Amino acid sequence: MLRPLLLLFALVLPLASSAAPATIDWLDLLPAEDYQAMLDMPEIDHGGNLDSEGDFTQNLHQRDGLPEVMYSTRVVDDYDGQSVRIGGYPVPLETDAQGRYLSFFLVPYAGACIHVPPPPPNQIILVDYPDGIVIDDIYQAFWVQGTLRVSQSSNELADASYALSAERVWLYDGE
Repeated sequence: MLRPLLLLFALVLPLASSAAPATIDWLDLLPAEDYQAMLDMPEIDHGGNLDSEGDFTQNLHQRDGLPEVMYSTRVVDDYDGQSVRIGGYPVPLETDAQGRYLSFFLVPYAGACIHVPPPPPNQIILVDYPDGIVIDDIYQAFWVQGTLRVSQSSNELADASYALSAERVWLYDGE
């Protein structure tokens, strides 16, 4: 009698320990002092970032003169290594031979790659998704699920304070 019970316990325990990922919000990624600074921030001009030919630039790096919180790399360490699900908008970075995106930034609002100001680094997540996803419309929100890490990264497009190893990416369905 004890042996079947132990076998059942051995089979059920791994399933119980793989709890569903926590659904988080972008505000959860802001430390308390940054959240308050965002609430206290003056109105910012969202007129656009034009290059010398009058076209929008495709750059998430910050411009000079914004409040300090807009450059913040402060993070919420409690999320480091946690399995999470978060909704956001993709900014494509790297594709495979089939045109699927293997790497992209996830940002809290659509059009972050052409609006001024871009999100602060602690509101940008660098996503690595080896399975790849087709992104036809950067104005379409996605759910991204996987392991979140506190990880500062920078490239010519943006600085990010978080990285996510995605296990699953799918169109945002509101749930």
